[in-house]
Amino acid sequence: MITLDHFYLVLGAMLALMAFMSLRDRHNPRRYSTALFWGLYALVYLAGEQMAPALAGLLMVVMALIAGFGGVSLGKYETLPEGERRASAKRLGHWLFLPALLIPVTTMIGATLLADVRIGALPLLEPKHLTLVSMGCGSLLALAAACLLTRTTPMQGMRESRRLLDAMGWAVVLPHMLAVLGLLFAEAGLGKAVAHVTTSYINMDSRLVAVAVYCVGMALFTIVMGNGFAAFPVMAGGVGIPILVGVYHANPAVMAATGMFSAYCGTLMTPMAANFNIVPAALLDLPDKNAVVKAQIPTALPLLAANIILLYFLMNQ
Repeated sequence: MITLDHFYLVLGAMLALMAFMSLRDRHNPRRYSTALFWGLYALVYLAGEQMAPALAGLLMVVMALIAGFGGVSLGKYETLPEGERRASAKRLGHWLFLPALLIPVTTMIGATLLADVRIGALPLLEPKHLTLVSMGCGSLLALAAACLLTRTTPMQGMRESRRLLDAMGWAVVLPHMLAVLGLLFAEAGLGKAVAHVTTSYINMDSRLVAVAVYCVGMALFTIVMGNGFAAFPVMAGGVGIPILVGVYHANPAVMAATGMFSAYCGTLMTPMAANFNIVPAALLDLPDKNAVVKAQIPTALPLLAANIILLYFLMNQ
């Protein structure tokens, strides 16, 4: 059976290789700290299940300190000359999109047609994480297809992965850490604190007010924490479940789905969602690092208002 743990090991091995490549890169002014950063992240994937929670937390703190003090830096990358890349792109044409398209296609096939396929007594793909496992298989197929199309080796793919990871820097780890932060907030009882504050200072007798508080709260917490998955347990535990479901008998599925859409409106408006909003600005060399956020706000606000209206009218469906 192909499980999600297999892909954790693959990702950990890739990160470990990138850490080794960074360590050997003498053109990187901070090669030791850069290698340590990616090496610690690799360790989380390779041995996270065997680690004590306190040790895993300590590794995250060390990684945050390395990134905070500017320890993750760019190096030198073995890329093809500009002329060769243009000639290859002209030769391949639209076939260049094939590896990227293989990922969603394989994910859909795995999550639907292969869902019930079994080898002996075991399913082919882990049922608990069917979509993620299918996406992992699609990613490996995409790498193989890219190597065949471009007539290069998987090692060149690792070099390009390292170049892209270094360009994104510490921001690539931010969603992981913020998701954990949301769980910590939930365990610490922040949802109960939110429920106490909202019910004490806001009149929840109006269904429209309750819906607006829930949706706007999802967006605001996402703006602060940079991750809708971190905001969801807080607002769902504070307003969604006790008030919308408990008092106004909302459909939990509609409440959860619309709440996440509202959280994504917050994602569009925050630099804390660095992998969506700051990394593209850095990769495109935009003079204003917040240019993506500024361009998205006129879209995010009407969408948030639309979510409030939709939840108000559809919550009991």
